[in-house]
Amino acid sequence: MARFYANENLPEPVVVELRRLGHDVVTMRESGHAGRAVPDTEVLQFATMSERAVVTPNRRHFVRLHLERPTHAGIVVCTFDPDFAALARRIHDATQVTPQLTGQLLRISRPS
Repeated sequence: MARFYANENLPEPVVVELRRLGHDVVTMRESGHAGRAVPDTEVLQFATMSERAVVTPNRRHFVRLHLERPTHAGIVVCTFDPDFAALARRIHDATQVTPQLTGQLLRISRPS
C-alpha cells in the first residue's frame, strides 16, 4: 500500500477511507503543519523527505511543481468529489496500477 501525505485541503473522510483501504496516511494536521500557510514547495519537500506521496486537490500548483521538481516521492492530484469514499477508491485503484509513486504524477478525476 502507498504512503501518503495529505494536503490540508484533502477532506478528512477521504483520509479515513484511504486508511481503511490499507494506506499509510499522515495529514498536515498530524505533522503540525496545518493552518500555517505552508507553501506548496515546502509541503512537497516535507513529503519527499518523509518518503510519502502528496495527495491533494490543489491540482494546478502541484502539477507545476511536478514539472519543476520531478524528483519527489509522488504526487496524486484529484478533482473534488463529494462522494469521499468513491474518491478514495479511485486513488486506491490508481496506486494499485502504479505501485511505485516516486517521481510520478497521478491525476484522479471525478467521473462525468
